[in-house]
Amino acid sequence: MAELAELDDPKIRAVNEKHGDDHGVNLGKLRALAKRLKTQQELASRLWETGDTAARLLALLICRPKAFGRDELDVMVREARTPKVHDWLVNYVVKKNPHSEELRLAWFDDPDPVVASAGWALTTERVTKKPEGLDLPGLLDVIEAEMKDAPDRLQWAMNECLGGIGIEHAEHRARAIDIGERLEVLKDYPTSPGCTSPFAPLWITEIVRRRHD
Repeated sequence: MAELAELDDPKIRAVNEKHGDDHGVNLGKLRALAKRLKTQQELASRLWETGDTAARLLALLICRPKAFGRDELDVMVREARTPKVHDWLVNYVVKKNPHSEELRLAWFDDPDPVVASAGWALTTERVTKKPEGLDLPGLLDVIEAEMKDAPDRLQWAMNECLGGIGIEHAEHRARAIDIGERLEVLKDYPTSPGCTSPFAPLWITEIVRRRHD
């Protein structure tokens, strides 16, 4: 904790706080510290328990993803209120855990939109890597009905799922693009030069074009 405190940079903290992340540690330095510590599940648990954002990010880098129980991960996702901790928890830990599918189903319709966004992120993983058994038209129905008015983080996760369906499943591409065009979600999202817009119709079209080329 003392070492993390030394790494805290007020300028980085100011930038992160604009995005809802209350820490000031350069992520490259955080990853270097994790590399030195290597995998330490007990230390990861103790770091998580501090509630400190930088400590929790470090915990997610040095933990053993398969070591967590289902209920433990459910508690963790409800405690992970800052975007970066939530994102790393889902992507670095839950996706590699044997309970991921069970949690996906449990979280998908959770009344807490941040928890529900985790369910949608896991669903997008299924859409792109293991779509067997998913009801893709049904997912598009839900996105069409609910994405426009969903809270920010849930809306973002739904939009990623829409993009994933459009990119990976040609038979649903036209409908995915049509939904994106009608809802106009993230249409005006600021995009850096050289980056692809998260606006689904542009995103889908560009990634498909690149793959075709």
